[in-house]
Amino acid sequence: MRVYFASDLHLIAGDKESRCREKRFVQWLDTIKHDADAIYLLGDMFDFWFEYKNVVTKGFPRFIGKLCELTDSGIPVHFFTGNHDIWVRDYLASETGIIVHTEPMETEINGFRFLIGHGHGLCDTPAYRLLLAILRNKTLHTLYAAIHPRWGVAFWQRISGRGYEKRQAATPCVSPEKEPLVRFARQMLTLRHYDFFVFGHRHLSMQMQLTTNSFYINTGEWITHCTYAVFDGKSMVLYDFSNEVIA
Repeated sequence: MRVYFASDLHLIAGDKESRCREKRFVQWLDTIKHDADAIYLLGDMFDFWFEYKNVVTKGFPRFIGKLCELTDSGIPVHFFTGNHDIWVRDYLASETGIIVHTEPMETEINGFRFLIGHGHGLCDTPAYRLLLAILRNKTLHTLYAAIHPRWGVAFWQRISGRGYEKRQAATPCVSPEKEPLVRFARQMLTLRHYDFFVFGHRHLSMQMQLTTNSFYINTGEWITHCTYAVFDGKSMVLYDFSNEVIA
């Protein structure tokens, strides 16, 4: 069994560096498509995405085309919305065949219980969670969609772009035990057992044993380090793009 997990590609329309990232990620998808039982994309694959009724956001043809190829070949591709592509709706699902998740998902893979998601809103401040609730509001989404894409898309691309340089560096980790998503995982274990917690969001690749039979994995990012996780039916391993195991 080979189940793959990756996150935080942060594709930007019209950006030269982003186009290089897109080609590199598609190249990676080509290398895993022959043995992948499933692929989980854990959010922020786009640095900005907004779906209008009759307009498609410009850019990303290689990535979107590869999603079509993967699902057409029978590989389930799960796409979790992150805080940057929170406005993914039904276009990608209907056109590419991916399975879109807007919330963390509990699932069982080969008898092991997983909690999978992007990670935003699980470990953030109340103010940030309020902002997410506003952004998810369907009425506000409808109102914003009434703005012409020429201005609506340009506005959010500018807002998103202001923080791009900050996202190029991995989030500093003072201590694994102080990692917000690690604390969240430990809290969840007091309520229910999970064998694996798998998240993105933090741009910090990490695998950590929480108990004798429970593990936390963060898939990192594809801006700088290009890391991903693989489940072989029994255990999870973190790799980078060169297929080197991350200790």
